[in-house]
Amino acid sequence: MNEIEKIAQQIQQDPANHPYTSQGWRPIFQAPLEARMVIVGQAPGARAQASGVCFDDLSGNRLREWLGVSEEQFYQSGQIAVLPLDFYFPGKGKTGDLAPRKGFAEKWHPLILEQLNEVELIILAGAHAQAHYLGKRRYKTLTQTVQHYQEYLPTFFPIPHPSPLNGRWLKKNAWFEKEVVPDLRERVSRLINC
Repeated sequence: MNEIEKIAQQIQQDPANHPYTSQGWRPIFQAPLEARMVIVGQAPGARAQASGVCFDDLSGNRLREWLGVSEEQFYQSGQIAVLPLDFYFPGKGKTGDLAPRKGFAEKWHPLILEQLNEVELIILAGAHAQAHYLGKRRYKTLTQTVQHYQEYLPTFFPIPHPSPLNGRWLKKNAWFEKEVVPDLRERVSRLINC
């Protein structure tokens, strides 16, 4: 058993996660030791929780399109880690899934990231991920933070969450797919193909 597997076991045994593990749920994340990039999202959706696979949904399809990677590259290249802010589906809210639990990422992300010695880029997908990792360095809105993404490089690359619920934002902010996505794809391609 490697260190990541041990951490996954600790997550499952944590009493705070009992409401999820008692339903037979496993923590949903992927963290190959040789990963060169990490995608930080919100929390698994219901479909991802059911399948046990990160971004196994429409959000994942859009994310892979933005990254310029195939499903095989995303899941099997060993170059991409996915660390949601919570590794369990939080439930449905009025306008989408509930927010990830507070304190979860603070407790588990450092332990996992400590094992991933090859990481060169952390992609922050959505406002929750940006708030957690950028803190006061982020702008007042997600739109402004994403517009100024170059300020956070080379470590962080903030993007909107790829959720289908963000279709209106993408139409209103066409510059993202025209100007930012090509830069994102180029950086991802360099990391995966070198």
